[in-house]
Amino acid sequence: MKIDLKELAAELYDVGAIKYGNFVTKIGLPTPIYIDLRVIISYPDLLLRISKFLWNLTDEQNFTHICGVPYTALPIATVISTESSIPMLIRRKEAKSYGMKKMVEGVFKLGDRPVIVEDIITSGSSIIETVTDLRKEGLNVNTALVIVDREQGGKKNLENAGIAVKNLFTITELINYLHEAGKLTDESVNVIKDYIKIVKAPLTKTDNNDRLKLDFISRSKLSKNPMAIKLFKLMYEKQTTLCLAADYRKSQEILDLADIAGSHIAVLKIHVDIIEDFEKSFVEQIKHIATKHNFLIMEDRKFADIGQIVSYQYKNDVYAICEWADLITVHPISGNGIFQSIKNDFDAISHDRGIFVVAEMSSEGALSMGNYVTSAITNFKDTDLVTGFVCQKNNFTEPGLIQLTPGVKLTESNDNFGQQYNLPQYVVNSGADLVVVGRGITQAKDKLASVLQYKKILWETYENRIKC
Repeated sequence: MKIDLKELAAELYDVGAIKYGNFVTKIGLPTPIYIDLRVIISYPDLLLRISKFLWNLTDEQNFTHICGVPYTALPIATVISTESSIPMLIRRKEAKSYGMKKMVEGVFKLGDRPVIVEDIITSGSSIIETVTDLRKEGLNVNTALVIVDREQGGKKNLENAGIAVKNLFTITELINYLHEAGKLTDESVNVIKDYIKIVKAPLTKTDNNDRLKLDFISRSKLSKNPMAIKLFKLMYEKQTTLCLAADYRKSQEILDLADIAGSHIAVLKIHVDIIEDFEKSFVEQIKHIATKHNFLIMEDRKFADIGQIVSYQYKNDVYAICEWADLITVHPISGNGIFQSIKNDFDAISHDRGIFVVAEMSSEGALSMGNYVTSAITNFKDTDLVTGFVCQKNNFTEPGLIQLTPGVKLTESNDNFGQQYNLPQYVVNSGADLVVVGRGITQAKDKLASVLQYKKILWETYENRIKC
């Protein structure tokens, strides 16, 4: 193996994958040795040999998947996958803005055990980012196969993150092999060795205000909206991020479900205008149940007209939404006028109220994407009217705002009307703070058991998200 590695080191040098001189690494550190293994894709025999050497580093080959860190390690991971007949996963650098919007591509299940493949470790940040996303999907990741360890702190950083590293070369071994092969002079070797002793690579730090890493109480202190503050605290105290969509057409069905689920939900979401037997007594009953079980009521009206009409719809129509809905949903499509009219109405109400701005929808083919989403968030994120945004992924960074994500079931699916359902773990790790579950509960035979199941999964995933 040692003789083979010596030959491999010399060949990497000959094809230009290793260079001596004055360079800068990916993380901005000056370096006298530059290793660029991307060139090996132009040498199929070399690519195959490196892949086999790397795979032979482990004798515990009971991994379920191979996952290469994008992008240099992807062809290496592909060769290993093909040669070993072990399926491959791809962790994206960014989630797709269409389709299922996944961060991890491939077929897998909770508890599967992928092995990471990487070309070089300096600080270890790229592997940690990949492992974090895989763990968010419920995968058990604890091993990385690496071609070169630059010995600048990356291996220690990875071990601290619970990741065992197996490498073909350390940089010291690599330059010694190159020296023996006459590729590097004594002076060059000494320069590189002195550099390794002195220069260490810092691990990229997470922003202290990263909303996906902060707990709800910390975020409540950063919020401008009274209802967001109340909701953060409520979710924390009840240990639930469940928003129950009670889309029934009979008032008694809504009341019965609210009473059954109330102790375990943060928000009850209804569409009052689909209730066929609506009477004003329903409002008093649902308010009483909300007080009894300590949850908020959301009217999912999705107001979208000019300001004056929205004001009429909010406070003057038969439903008198302003009198009982803690939260409402609003489309930003009509501009600032709608928010000004609602602000005037809020000012006339003695109770705190909040708005969720509909930036994205969960239905297939929705036009709420791209610049529309960006504009919806940019234009309205700073107003103290806004509790948060309805969206499918982590589209905003403000920790004081809440992401509300609909379209969630325990199995990925579509209905006959274009509604797309994602897994609870996926949406929470994609930024969801408050998660809407409707038919997964309302169509269940044992509704309380279903409520408890969703509550548990969602809360555990949230806790894991802030720990990563």
